[in-house]
Amino acid sequence: MDFKNAIREYYEREIEVINNLNLDEINEAMNLIYETYQQEGTIYICGNGGSASTASHFQNDFNKGISEYVDKKFRFQCINDNVSTMLAIANDIGYEDIFRFQLKNKITYKDIFIGISGSGNSKNILNAAEYAKEQGAKVIGITGYKGGKLKEIADCKMHTDIVDMQITEDLHMTFDHMMMKIFYNFLVAGEISGENNHDKH
Repeated sequence: MDFKNAIREYYEREIEVINNLNLDEINEAMNLIYETYQQEGTIYICGNGGSASTASHFQNDFNKGISEYVDKKFRFQCINDNVSTMLAIANDIGYEDIFRFQLKNKITYKDIFIGISGSGNSKNILNAAEYAKEQGAKVIGITGYKGGKLKEIADCKMHTDIVDMQITEDLHMTFDHMMMKIFYNFLVAGEISGENNHDKH
């Protein structure tokens, strides 16, 4: 079988989405993460399915990948990593509360909630996002498709504008690695690559 045309088409569609990313919005989200890091706030993150794996990967890359090399540590907490806690909440309270319950009386105005949802309409993500905002915390929505309600209520958006879950999840993972690389270069090496490399104020 010759899959080359299908392979090429897949990556061409992905490249098109990358070229259309809203860099201003992504930059705003990165500044919020950096400010929260500086203020030693906690960054709560979660998702469902493949997005749960992405959320866990975020925690790893920031809490170990960058934090290994700096005195001030990132405080990422992936709230979909504890299976027994989630299943207990789902069984006793309801699946739609598996994330919100874990934020109750913990998240504060100094913190961030990052919700990852391809559709932007995952009810358990929205419940947690709405609760976070009620507590004065900022919300970053990492979304695909048309963004759904999460994109509407998020303070900062990291959006992939395509109706394709695989490409959406691909690019959500690149958000993690892109930010890890840039924050590592800035915090460890004191560098920001690009045309504004020397303009750091």
